Amino acid sequence: MLFIVLNVVILLFSVIIHEISHGFAALKFGDPTAKMSGRLTLNPIPHIDIVGTIVLPVMLILLRSPFLFGWAKPVPVNPLNFKNPKRDMMLTSLFGPLSNFALAIIFALFYRVFFLLGGKANIFTQGFVYGAAINVLLFCFNLIPIPPLDGSKVLMYFLPDTVAEGFRRIERFGFIIIFALFFLGILGGILYPIMRFFLYFLLEAGT
Repeated sequence: MLFIVLNVVILLFSVIIHEISHGFAALKFGDPTAKMSGRLTLNPIPHIDIVGTIVLPVMLILLRSPFLFGWAKPVPVNPLNFKNPKRDMMLTSLFGPLSNFALAIIFALFYRVFFLLGGKANIFTQGFVYGAAINVLLFCFNLIPIPPLDGSKVLMYFLPDTVAEGFRRIERFGFIIIFALFFLGILGGILYPIMRFFLYFLLEAGT
């Protein structure tokens, strides 16, 4: 039970940092919308998404999933406030996944330092491993170039405006496409090898 609680706390913290990073990036580029909406805070209440933060993690716990997954409510961003809307939107989108990769590195460093100092495997080392794994997953998943995921906004920066606009229109079908790819095993087939590579590099390489 304690390990489940620890995992839930790590997941909640990670998705909140993801959204706050979007908000701070937007603010840096001239859009104060997230700040004015009270979203640049570690208080979890403003970030809670009923499905992504509550329903999905609870379902995964009940199904005894080997890991938890979820998301927070997206921070509001108004590209009209950006000096260079196309570039700044791309960079704002990129900051979320990069924050998760940074967290994965931090959890991995805690894991390595703990054993370097002679620590033995326990619930906290498992928490460090889970923290690295969930943040690598969030990093990889959010960079998938399917709207509304962050990767789609990064991709649209490199597309001609007319193509990017057509690509943006599939956003309403985005999660349908993502869940279809998941249930067909295609999404896992793509993500898991990438995740294993990063986790090996972060947690095992050189030991």
